Amino acid sequence: MPEQLPDWLTRRAADLPEAPAVICGTTTWSFAELDRQAQATAARLRTLGLGAGDRVAVLLRNGLPFVTLVHALIKLRAVLVPLNTRLSAPEIAWQLSDVRARLLIHDATNAALAQAATGDLTLCRISVDPEAQTPCLNELEGSAFVAPSQIDLDATHVIMYTSGTTGRPKGVMLTYGNHWWNAIGSALNLGHAPTDRWLAVLPLFHIGGLSILLRSVIYGITALVHERFDPLAANAAIERQGATLVSVVATMLERMLDARGKQPYPPTLRAVLLGGGPAPRPLLERCARLGVPVIQTYGMTETASQAATLAPSDALRKLGSAGRPLLPVELRIEQEGQPAPPGTIGEILVRGPTVTPGYANRPEATAHALRDGWLHTGDLGYLDDDGYLYVVDRRDDLIISGGENVYPAEVEAVLRAHPAVADAAVVGLPDAHWGQRVAAAVVVRPGQQLSAEELLRFCESRLARYKLPRALRFVAELPRNATGKVLRHVLRDAWLSPPTAS
Repeated sequence: MPEQLPDWLTRRAADLPEAPAVICGTTTWSFAELDRQAQATAARLRTLGLGAGDRVAVLLRNGLPFVTLVHALIKLRAVLVPLNTRLSAPEIAWQLSDVRARLLIHDATNAALAQAATGDLTLCRISVDPEAQTPCLNELEGSAFVAPSQIDLDATHVIMYTSGTTGRPKGVMLTYGNHWWNAIGSALNLGHAPTDRWLAVLPLFHIGGLSILLRSVIYGITALVHERFDPLAANAAIERQGATLVSVVATMLERMLDARGKQPYPPTLRAVLLGGGPAPRPLLERCARLGVPVIQTYGMTETASQAATLAPSDALRKLGSAGRPLLPVELRIEQEGQPAPPGTIGEILVRGPTVTPGYANRPEATAHALRDGWLHTGDLGYLDDDGYLYVVDRRDDLIISGGENVYPAEVEAVLRAHPAVADAAVVGLPDAHWGQRVAAAVVVRPGQQLSAEELLRFCESRLARYKLPRALRFVAELPRNATGKVLRHVLRDAWLSPPTAS
């Protein structure tokens, strides 16, 4: 029999009915109110025939409608498919088709994008009332609906798309059990206080943002949800709203520190979780000087957020480390198929109840990533003598720009789709603000004329803005090895080398 637990939100609404569950803008909802809103929304969606296992995509900015729908779909036991609002219409259309979504729910901000993405698809589309704080779905009449009282921890809760090295995204399946054990492991590491308030400034369509909504209900604490990241607003939430926990990426934290100046944060701020790739050491040293309780963390969509996180007591002693694995998780470094000794760089492998059961509709990708119970992350790192993880690079070819993953193969596929392009290769270059920027080397077909401006316009309609090349060169040929593989490091080195004096 699958392991089951009482429905998290229903239990919190009974135990802590008046406690604040979510604060968004000037609106505060108690756990009882959040439960009521989720129940009403689930009842309306039920009239469409939605039920357990149905896949419902949401194209929403951060806000109360997103929060409500997350919990409403849990009550229906439907599968949440959060869509990145920064993607282009063709990218979203592909994901909707691949996941076989039955319904797309969007807000007014993303209405044009939703319409363009669903033009050739046969699925229901519902718009959230732009004047309402909740999904409302006024065009649907609610029906008598009683949500199941138990959550099946083995059931799929969310399918979240992440880019793959083939250039096509993969839908990572995450179960309720993945979320539960990640929340438990995080609490055991960071500690748990009933007065905690977790600030959500990351997009809720990313695992880093979504996990806050689930943890807050499991813990019975408040989620402070911001529609978008603004350094002044984030600092104000810490100063005046009592945010005790914050999840950010490096560029966000730098902007918060710049806006804060030399003024220290209040002692109520317990931890600033820093993810999204290896943290720049100068930033960590700056935080140490200012007394900012920054804690580096390592995780990914496939591990339901955190896999390893530095304990607060180790923040200064192990500066630069992503810590030890959360208690339910096992982690090892493998080199050429064998466990690597301390200090040796190799591939990071993860095993445990937080790890995805696989990729939706991708049995081959699942079999490749999950071997002998271990998730082969493709990321590089090493363990020190005390078993603390140090992440060296996310992946050999992966580009991380402003905390967003950009896979070169995906960008290259778009570049090659232009009729005048014969070949293309993409690498990441260092960027002082974004961490990395996308650079592309392009080979033009013989007899064709192509400008950089024309090629970028072609890409703009097919790629999210953060994936667009910020540097572009036209070259006669791409460097390749004997097997025909592009030598990205040669391209990167050539780009970074100073020009030779004539």
